Amino acid sequence: MMDDLNGKRAALARLVGQANRIVVFSGAGISTECGIPDFRSPGGVWSRFKPLDFKTFMSSPEARREGLSRFLKIRDEIGPVEPGRGHAAAARWHRAGKLAGVITQNIDGLHQRAGVPASRTVELHGNGTYAHCLECGRRHELDWIAEQLEAHSGAPACVECAGIVKTATISFGQSMPADAMHRAGEMTGNCDLFLAVGSSLVVEPAASFPALAAQLGVPLVIINGEPTPADRLAELVIHDDIGDVLEAV
Repeated sequence: MMDDLNGKRAALARLVGQANRIVVFSGAGISTECGIPDFRSPGGVWSRFKPLDFKTFMSSPEARREGLSRFLKIRDEIGPVEPGRGHAAAARWHRAGKLAGVITQNIDGLHQRAGVPASRTVELHGNGTYAHCLECGRRHELDWIAEQLEAHSGAPACVECAGIVKTATISFGQSMPADAMHRAGEMTGNCDLFLAVGSSLVVEPAASFPALAAQLGVPLVIINGEPTPADRLAELVIHDDIGDVLEAV
């Protein structure tokens, strides 16, 4: 592997230039410059507003109310955010016809905000910008959730079927979405360049996709601030600021 950072950036530019079906696999690191903290860091948001696991959330209306309240506190603390340079790079490759799709561990919806179509975005851990009914799937906006929590006791119910309403995220203990996992596997199998960006690559089963790309012989590039367990599998590893690297490609 090349030690020279400029050489690595040039190598990345060549790989992107040669590719026609790029998959961007993104983790929390692509969004930190947007003002979204790495929740798992000591002193982070989760240390103060720890999310409820799925079993606890489903156990009672009181637990659901608490779970929704904690999520809204996290949203209010983070505040409005805009896509960063990494999101812009993926959208730029989409406009150039080079992006097969985005597989993301993030729940912030910033890839879509930047211009990557939802049809080309696989959200492995769901989406935290809205809520939905676990029974009928009806979408409910977070502002509506906040209004219901303020006006009523207990937890809000679906306006369509009176089912349980939960943020559209995958909670601890909740099954991974089969459709998203299938789509991610198909994207990985059909790409000609796999870029793992801003992920520690330790959370399974999401971390299996970069390993699958390497196993299939697809060039794997890892761009992250810190080393990852998958670095040894990659054709190119860049430990540097993600926005700086991708903006320059």
